[in-house]
Formats: sequence, structure tokens, C-alpha cells
Amino acid sequence: MNNFIDHFRFAQPGWLLLLIPALILLLLRRGKGSEAAVVFPNLSVLVSLGQKVRRTTWGIGVPLAFLALISSIFAMARPVWRNEYQSRSASGIDIMLAFDLSLSMEIDDFEDQGQKLQRLDVAKKVVDDFISRRPEDRIGLIAFAGRPRDASPITLDHQWLRNALNSLRLTKLGQIGTIQESGTAIGSAIAAASIRLEARDAKSKIIILTTDGASNSGKISPLEAAAHAKTLGIKIYTVAIGTEEGRVDPSVQAFPYSEFDLPTLQKIASMTGGEQYHAKDFESLKRTFSTIDQLEKTDAKTLTIIDDRELFPWVVGFSLLAALGAAVYISLNPPPTA
Repeated sequence: MNNFIDHFRFAQPGWLLLLIPALILLLLRRGKGSEAAVVFPNLSVLVSLGQKVRRTTWGIGVPLAFLALISSIFAMARPVWRNEYQSRSASGIDIMLAFDLSLSMEIDDFEDQGQKLQRLDVAKKVVDDFISRRPEDRIGLIAFAGRPRDASPITLDHQWLRNALNSLRLTKLGQIGTIQESGTAIGSAIAAASIRLEARDAKSKIIILTTDGASNSGKISPLEAAAHAKTLGIKIYTVAIGTEEGRVDPSVQAFPYSEFDLPTLQKIASMTGGEQYHAKDFESLKRTFSTIDQLEKTDAKTLTIIDDRELFPWVVGFSLLAALGAAVYISLNPPPTA
């Protein structure tokens, strides 16, 4: 029923006012018929009269004629079946997410409702929420450890992007992971993200770098990569996550303490017009991405496309059939003459 109400419309509903005199005519007809009454003292006279009068003539012919009239009024009101489609234009903001997958991301120095959580899981959850709040933006994803790797192209298909994000995992000794090379190649990640954005014609190009350590590998330094990004008009937000006390299992990493290079991250952000953040807990990380979301406002336009399917021919056809049926029936069953 709700589906019918959502889609059915009258394009010219003013014609429906004609239903009022049509209903009045019907009521007058019914009233006139109810006033007539004749008392027959002789039952045989009534029986012989009943054989001459075809009482079903008006019982079927008139309703068919009235139905033809009503359906004609509906036809003039132009009934339509309406489908509405939302067409969204992209915002003009292209975003590359550079996501750290180094081994230190397994440190569980985050908490949510008393439960210990790894940095990786918390970061994925917050970034996933960030993606869901920006449906009009084209967003891509690069994961990096000792080298960068494309996880998702820049796309408006955010379900694909979120699936790619949630499939990221760490690489440990003896396991097949996303990136085999260990380390933290921040410069290479920025350079790779910049290459993806360079060919784009978006009015605003942004890199959001999420990392929990200092750059210790790669062929280009973070500041060199940031300088190149600046020449391309790319703004970089840097997000450092975790606490200085966090430790990774020494059996899988020679230097178990998490390193931070906040001064470098600050320089990367400031030289490109972005901001630097340090999130030490779950709530501060959520606030960080909420702040970035507010700073980078979208101006996408939503176009509503209305597709009206005319039901007029069907109603007219029904009206003609009803009128034809009434005419044929009455002609074959004429009312009795006096």
C-alpha cells in the first residue's frame, strides 16, 4: 500500500472536482428510484407486469454508464506512476587515504568500553566511518609498510573502498600478508598518493596520512615527497596514532617500541596547508577525523530525476469499454414503454 501511495499521482488533480456533480447525480438517481411505489391488490397483475419489465436493464446499464463517467474524469486528471531518482554529482574533492600497515600497528594501546584494541583495528573503524560520512567524495586508498601498495583506486564506489580497507591486515613472519616489506615508508606513501592525485582535475586534492611511527625506509624522504605534493596543490593531513609507551611483541619486531616523529609530521602538514594531529586514544582519533571532515566541506549537488509513466491510455480504454458495455446492454434491453 505504501508503495502505491509513494508512486501514484494525478498530474492535473483539478479535474477531480467533477466527481462532486457526478456523485450528486448518482444520489439524485437513487433518491428518485426509491420514491416510486405502487400497491397491487391483485397478485396476478403484478406477475404479468413483471414478465414485461426487464428489471435488470437499469441495474447493469446505468452502473456501467456511471463507471464510464467516473473513469473519464480520472483520465482527465492524468493519473501517472512516478519514479524518482537521485543523481548526485561528485563534490570536486579527491581524497587519498595513506594507511600504515607496519608491524607496530598491532600494539593494543587503545581501549573501547574497557576492551583492549589494536591500533590497526581502531584506525580501520574510524577511517571506515569517515568514508561513510563523505558519499559525494572520490576517495582512494594506499596501504604502506616498507613500500606503498594500491588498495583501492580513487572511486565513488565506497562499498568497494570500505571492503578494501577492512581487508587490510598485518604481515608477520611466516604469514602471507598485504605487504611483505617491513618498515615505515612514509615518503614513498606520500609520493604514491600524490601520483594518483596528480592526473585528477578536482578542485581540491587531499592526502590523509595515518601512521604510528617514523619513516625508516623508502627511496624518498617524507619532506621531499611533501614538497612535491605541494607543487601539485595537494593538502596533507597527518594523523599520528598511539602512545609512546606502546610495545609490539619483540618476537616479530627487533625494536619493539613504537617510534614517533611528530616534528616531521607537523612539517609535512604545515608546508602543504594541512593539519597535524596526534590521537592517543579511541575518542581522540574519532574527534580527529571528525575535525578533518568538518574542515573539508563538500559542495556536491543532488539532482532529482522524475520519471512519470502515463496511465492515461489505460484509464481511457477502461472508460470506453464501460461506455460501450452500457450502450450495448441498454440497446439490447430497452426500457419498457408505457
